[in-house]
Amino acid sequence: MQIETPAALAGPYAHARTSIQRTMGLVMLALLPATLFGFWQFGWPAIFLFFATLSTAVLAEAACLRIAGKPQRPYLLDGSALLAGWILAVSLPPWAPWWIGAVGALLAIVVAKQVFGGLGQNLFNPAMVARVALLISFPLEMTNYVQPMPLFSADAPGFLQSVGISLGQPGFDAVSGATLLSHVRTELSQGLTLSEILPDMGYLFSGAVGTIAGSMGETSALLILLGGLFLLAKRVITWHTPVAMIGSLAILATLMNLYDPEHYAGALYHIVSGATLLVAFFIATDPVTSPVSKMGQIIFGAGCGVLVYVIRTWAGYPEGVAFAILLMNACTPMIDHYIRPRVYGRDRRGTPIEYADNAEMRK
Repeated sequence: MQIETPAALAGPYAHARTSIQRTMGLVMLALLPATLFGFWQFGWPAIFLFFATLSTAVLAEAACLRIAGKPQRPYLLDGSALLAGWILAVSLPPWAPWWIGAVGALLAIVVAKQVFGGLGQNLFNPAMVARVALLISFPLEMTNYVQPMPLFSADAPGFLQSVGISLGQPGFDAVSGATLLSHVRTELSQGLTLSEILPDMGYLFSGAVGTIAGSMGETSALLILLGGLFLLAKRVITWHTPVAMIGSLAILATLMNLYDPEHYAGALYHIVSGATLLVAFFIATDPVTSPVSKMGQIIFGAGCGVLVYVIRTWAGYPEGVAFAILLMNACTPMIDHYIRPRVYGRDRRGTPIEYADNAEMRK
């Protein structure tokens, strides 16, 4: 007699709610508050740049899939190309011309992702590859920041004026403003001390809220932190990489500040300035380009934090997060080789663990 069993009960199936599409969607949802705040702070030029970058990323993904003979619909709907363009867009100067975002998106999708084989095969984070390439190739456009001009305010450019700004046409007198990192670096090189450059702690409030010059989506440390905590709560990421990166950066900054407080800023300055939190929660935690094991993630995050501080303090660029990420991405295969997760029932070297019960049974 043959008994028919429903398919759902025929075997010990494990159902997981995690999927690429869900993960990408949650990350974009976590980025949404900081992105919308960037739209409001920097107006229509930032909005135009954002959509130019995202649309180019999606079109580049579709073109590469067509050339490779892969089905376009499932790969485009997984959200990976959209997220890569999103992260690149929020790391760009908000009034950069549209072609900066378009060129960056092409570099991120074609060169840093599809050349390696597509999603899950790339060695380096696509958005950071594009950002570094743009910074080296177009230093003027990539370092041209403006002071916040809230959308619809009296000082903000109108819609048509913003179109001209996005097309790279002069015609609107913007108040240019260096980022906090660039400002402090320049003033220190002129022989001033930190107590003269930053006479009070007002920069902490401005950096936390986001009322300072900077990239489109990285100015508000508070909104980025809330987005990162959301990802932790949803278990999209784990605490290991963000805590290790922020912790190592804070420890180095504190030690150097104790050594010479007039020339080396403290931990809070480095945490709320630049893209520290954006990278710690949204970029360094990329599962494709970061180590697999928990200990490996701690080492990876700590290395990012150390490199960020070294580049910011002694190298030629005031911001070092993108360079730090790419250097640690290159170290990921080595970290995974030497720091491997322990297999259940085996020790760290892969040798089966002998238990007392098993030993008795063999006798």
